[in-house]
Amino acid sequence: MFIEAWSNVVARSLQNLWLDVVSFIPTLLGAIIVFIIGLIVASALGTLVGKIINVLQIDSALKKLGLEKYFDRAGIKLDTGLFFDRVVFWFLVIAFLLAATDILQFFALSAFLRDVLVYIPNIVIAVIIMLAAVVIANFFEKIVKGSVLSAKLRAAKFLGALTWYAIVIFGLLSALSQLNVATTIINTLITGFIAMIALAGGIAFGVGGKDYAAHLIGKFRDKVEG
Repeated sequence: MFIEAWSNVVARSLQNLWLDVVSFIPTLLGAIIVFIIGLIVASALGTLVGKIINVLQIDSALKKLGLEKYFDRAGIKLDTGLFFDRVVFWFLVIAFLLAATDILQFFALSAFLRDVLVYIPNIVIAVIIMLAAVVIANFFEKIVKGSVLSAKLRAAKFLGALTWYAIVIFGLLSALSQLNVATTIINTLITGFIAMIALAGGIAFGVGGKDYAAHLIGKFRDKVEG
């Protein structure tokens, strides 16, 4: 009698387990179908966006701005079409994977994937910030060098390099802040960095231009006395 009761319990448990598995299969198939559709859509849209970017010839514009050499130094091929292709592809893959996990009620994984989706735009914006920083740095480096040389001051190359590194480092810190990487520390570094550049720039211009300033003061004095 005891053995029969236990056998009935085990049979009912296995039966309930089988029913749970059978009832879960349609949900699993639905999630798989959603994810497969997502892979197809992500691949198609990613390729389309990549082709549109290539048609716009953004790579040519970046090469004209002198950015290709920095990519070469990093061992990266300049290909904005491929970059946006992969960004769109993985964004959609994660989005459809999120939908699949919601169907399966994997709520912890869904929460993680949702955070990843929200973070991806920050990565794109951070990359754009760095590219803009390098472009602006190149532009102002030439302006500073030309201005210092035209004024016949010293240390034109040093001041140009100082300007370039100041803008690029500021762009790097801004990009890291966009990525929410140690935001408080970065804000402190940005404040200190700006103060350091202001002090260094004042000292550099003071040392480099003291002779020229003395010359101007001497000419002004001669005119007044004359």
